Amino acid sequence: MSVEQKRRDFIGMSFGAVAAVGAGFTLFAMKRTWDPLPSVEAAGFTTVDLSVCEPGVIHQVTWRKKPIFILKKTPEMPSDDAREIKVGNDRYSIMIGICTHLGCIPAYNPSRQQFVCACHGGVFDTNGINVFGPPPRPFDIPPFAIKDTKLELGKEGEEYKKMLAATKA
Repeated sequence: MSVEQKRRDFIGMSFGAVAAVGAGFTLFAMKRTWDPLPSVEAAGFTTVDLSVCEPGVIHQVTWRKKPIFILKKTPEMPSDDAREIKVGNDRYSIMIGICTHLGCIPAYNPSRQQFVCACHGGVFDTNGINVFGPPPRPFDIPPFAIKDTKLELGKEGEEYKKMLAATKA
């Protein structure tokens, strides 16, 4: 009976070891499936050089399949410290260029210094604040960080956190 007991213990321990190794491989495979692909992580960040922006002209880039409007302001344009950033002596408005009413993409009218939605007549000023029509709130602000004259979309930098705190106050 003692030989039979030892053999039974060995088979049980062997089965336990195989099950533990299998569970380890399963957990490793599950973790790899939950992690985002490197291409997906890379698509989350976009770097924009602000030094190429011209005053009063919209510089449009795409971030996560959304249009981002970057407007280098002229001295004549209204200032809003809560919704603009300063890089050196220049002021910029950065906003997601999607109307907060129906999701259309407004056009910029430089002579009136306004963004206008053709589908329903919504109007936004150069700071992205809704001034007329049905849009319920201003343009959204994408997360960003600033390094020298580079704007990195997708990262929450200090300027972005200050801007969010100022717009919610």
